[in-house]
Amino acid sequence: MEQLGTGIGWRPEIADAVERMPGIDWVETVAENVCPGHLPESLVRLRERGVTVIPHGVSLGLGGAERPDAGRLAALAERVEALGAPLVTEHIAFVRAGGPLTASPRLEAGHLLPVPRTRDALDVLCENVRFAQAALPVPLAVENIAALISWPGEEMTEGQFLYELADRTGVRLLIDVANLHTNHVNRGEDPAKALAELPLEAIAYVHVAGGFERDGVWHDSHAHPIPQPVLDVLTDLASRVSPPGVLLERDENFPEPAELERELGAIRGALEKGEVERRASTDRGFTDRAPSAAEPSGEPVPFGGAAQEQEAVREQRASEERETMRAPDAAQAEPTVTDPARQRLALAQAALLSALVAGTPVPEGFDRVRVGVQARALAGKRADVVAKVAPELPVILGGGYRRAFVAYTHGHPMTDGYRRDALDFAGYLLAEGRLEDARTRAELREWWLERSGPRPRSRRPGVRLARATRRVLLGR
Repeated sequence: MEQLGTGIGWRPEIADAVERMPGIDWVETVAENVCPGHLPESLVRLRERGVTVIPHGVSLGLGGAERPDAGRLAALAERVEALGAPLVTEHIAFVRAGGPLTASPRLEAGHLLPVPRTRDALDVLCENVRFAQAALPVPLAVENIAALISWPGEEMTEGQFLYELADRTGVRLLIDVANLHTNHVNRGEDPAKALAELPLEAIAYVHVAGGFERDGVWHDSHAHPIPQPVLDVLTDLASRVSPPGVLLERDENFPEPAELERELGAIRGALEKGEVERRASTDRGFTDRAPSAAEPSGEPVPFGGAAQEQEAVREQRASEERETMRAPDAAQAEPTVTDPARQRLALAQAALLSALVAGTPVPEGFDRVRVGVQARALAGKRADVVAKVAPELPVILGGGYRRAFVAYTHGHPMTDGYRRDALDFAGYLLAEGRLEDARTRAELREWWLERSGPRPRSRRPGVRLARATRRVLLGR
C-alpha cells in the first residue's frame, strides 16, 4: 500500500498557505475542479517538489443504479495521468437518479447521498466499482459518506457493507472518520463497531474534517474546526492499524494558516496516541499467547503478516477483475446478473431524490422530518455553489439573491451541473418577470445572453452598437 503520510486538501483559496506549510507530504484535489491541460501553478510546483497529488472525484455516482458514465471515467483517468497520481478516489454514494431505468426525468442531487445497505445495492455497487477499476489507470479507493437520513429495510451495518465491497472487488477504502462520527449522531451508529468490522488492510488513507451540530443533527460542513469526538475516532482507528495516510479536509470558511497547522498537529497527536495504544495492545498479545507450532523457538510471529497476506489477496483479485473487464468479450457483453437489482434500486433512488429536490411525497419508511432537513440543506447548498460558479449573480441581484434562488429550487430540480443551473435560474427570473428594477433586469439579461449562446457575444464596437440599436427598436 502506498505510504502517503500527512496531507491536506488543496483548494485555490489556501494554495499559497499549503505550499509554505511544513510537514505536508501530499495533497488531495477535487478532480472535477482541475483542467488537465492547465494545471494550477501551485499544484505544478508541489509536484516538482515531490509532493504527491491525488485526484478526488465527486460526480461518478458509483452507488447509483446506472453504470458509471464512460465520459466521466475517461475525464477522471485523464486527470490521474496529468497529476501523475498513484491512486484515485471516489465515493460510495449516488448523485443522480431517474432516466431510462425509471422512464422519468433525470434529476441531479448536487450532493453525495447514501446508498441503501441492501444486497441489491451491494450487487450494483460491486459491478459499478469493477467497471470503474477497468477504466482507470491506477488503483481506486472509495469513501464512506456522511448521511442525514437512513434507508428503511437495510440488511447490513456500514462495516459489513464495506467489508463485502472490498472483499468482492479488491477496491481500497478511504475511511472518513468525520463521517463515522456524523453517522453516529444522525443515525445512532457506533464508530467503534464500524471500525471493528472493517477490512483494515484495505485502507488507502483517512479523511478528517470538522462540522457542527444543530437541533440534534450533525452537519459535515468541512468549514469548522475538528471536534474532539472526531479525533477520538481517529485515535481508535490508529489503535487498530497504522493508516498509510491521513488528510485534513477544509472546503470553505478557511482560517489563518496557523490554525490549519494547529489542526494538523492535533491530527498527528491523535495518531500518536493511537499508535501507543496499538503497541501496548500488541505487547499484551505477545505476552498472553503461547508459542504455536509456527514458532518452535518461542519467538512470536509478527501480527502484520496476516494483514499483508490479506492485502496481497485483494490486490490479486482486483487485478483479475480489471483484466476480466478489459477482455474484448467482456467489454462487449452487457452483464445481466444485476439488471433486476438495478431496476429496483433505480426506482427507490428516484423516489427519494424526487422527494428531496422536486417536492414529491416522501417514500414510505423514511423519517419525514429528516428528509425535510436534507431537502433544505440541498437547496441551500445549490444556492451556495451557484454563487461560486457564477459570482456575478449575487452581485447583480444583491441581498435578494439567496431568497430568490431558494424559491426557484422548490419547483425547479437540477437536471444538469451547477453552471447549467445558474443559467436556468437567470433565465427563469427573466422569463417570469420576477425583477421589478429595470437596471437589475438589464444587467441580468446581458449576463444571461453572454453565456447562454454557443459562443461569447462579440465585443466589437460595431456589433455592440448594432445590438443596442436593435434593443431600442424592439422596445418601441
